[in-house]
Amino acid sequence: MFKPILLLFISNVFMTFAWYGHLKDLKTAPLWIAIAVSWAIALLEYCFQVPANRIGIQYFTLPQLKVIQEVTTMLVFAGFSVAYMQVPITRNYFFAAMLLAGAAYLIFSDKPQ
Repeated sequence: MFKPILLLFISNVFMTFAWYGHLKDLKTAPLWIAIAVSWAIALLEYCFQVPANRIGIQYFTLPQLKVIQEVTTMLVFAGFSVAYMQVPITRNYFFAAMLLAGAAYLIFSDKPQ
């Protein structure tokens, strides 16, 4: 049950770097280089994301998988923002995270019919 969550976490690390890492590391590089590097990183992301969802669907519903992915994305992005991009977490970011926690509670408390 925890393997898909771990794989989604790793996938999200790659995804976050693919989406935002070029803003720091490749800001002076030509756009096509930033796109190529991002696509290469995204390929690695899919190498973890696809198995995560294939394994995860055995334990979770599709909506639950999506909420796990969104919560994981928020956690990884927070760490990336602070540690890598030196962007502080604001009060509104914290409140948005609490709303995602509420979404997780709601989706996991839903009883299958």
